Amino acid sequence: MSEKTVEITAANFDEIVTKSEKPVLVDFWAEWCAPCRMLSPVVDEVAAGYEGKIVVGKVNIDEHPGLAQKFGVMSIPTLILFKGGAAEKKSIGVVGKDKIAGMIDSVL
Repeated sequence: MSEKTVEITAANFDEIVTKSEKPVLVDFWAEWCAPCRMLSPVVDEVAAGYEGKIVVGKVNIDEHPGLAQKFGVMSIPTLILFKGGAAEKKSIGVVGKDKIAGMIDSVL
């Protein structure tokens, strides 16, 4: 995790995601997931590029399986973009920075 991303847990989800005034990009991942490790630096780049405009957080699904279940995460990595506390956009698998930026730009 970079200094531009926040760890999202079951305990802080509402505070960070639901109550956020800014859109929140959440990366659902796991330590053992090779595609997740491939996507992580891209998510970190996006976090740096959109600093101040959005919040970028990561949920470890092994530590917080209830959050993954709540949002229908069946495969990882999964990115979900929240706006106003509601899930607006979803991307599954390793994607490029341009696709993630397009998701974000569509809600800004």
